[in-house]
Amino acid sequence: CGNIKFDVPIAPSLLAQGKQWRNARPLVMAASTRAGEEQGLLDAWKQLCPEKQMPRLLIVPRHPERFHEVAAIIRQRGLSLSQRSQWPNGLPDTAALAADVWLGDSMGEMPAYYASAQVALLGGSFANLGGQNLIEAAACGCPVVMGPSTYNFEQAAQLSEAAGCAFRAGNWPEAVHTTQQILSMSTAQHEKLANACLQFAQAHQGACVRVAAIIKSVVDTAKH
Repeated sequence: CGNIKFDVPIAPSLLAQGKQWRNARPLVMAASTRAGEEQGLLDAWKQLCPEKQMPRLLIVPRHPERFHEVAAIIRQRGLSLSQRSQWPNGLPDTAALAADVWLGDSMGEMPAYYASAQVALLGGSFANLGGQNLIEAAACGCPVVMGPSTYNFEQAAQLSEAAGCAFRAGNWPEAVHTTQQILSMSTAQHEKLANACLQFAQAHQGACVRVAAIIKSVVDTAKH
């Protein structure tokens, strides 16, 4: 029948909100990171990204109880931090626009986070945890760089790679390098990549209708 996560609607208001957060500084999102992943990411980030040309990193932990822990990890690495929960009127202020890292410490705003980023790193895939939902990223037009562990969404991971809207990396340094390559694309190239994500997400919709049709056929058969 397919994966019903392709049928989850994305609120246009959240996409518009995320686009309002965009500015001249490129943004890379680390989506739904799990315990133990942020340290490796930040070490690779500081090593591979030149300080004067460092893109902004947005880290959105998978579990809200880890928000304070991740904030402390970021500060320990000597990077300036702005927390989404502290933005006035829901928009990044002057301090946020000067920060090296944004912490996505809010709930229900994943589409906005994806819409604000040029590329996302898939949390849960750089440790042996099976990866998180990459379908939502595609539905928001955000390409994904994923690590070696994607068994939770293996079919979707393979299909997204084949569609050219997701990329595989063996570790954090490789992943950060790939994000740099994506950020260096021309505007036209990046728009083509974003459109590939949207087309991939739309092409695999319909699972809910197919499941409902099967259930109806079983019920109708049982009646007779």
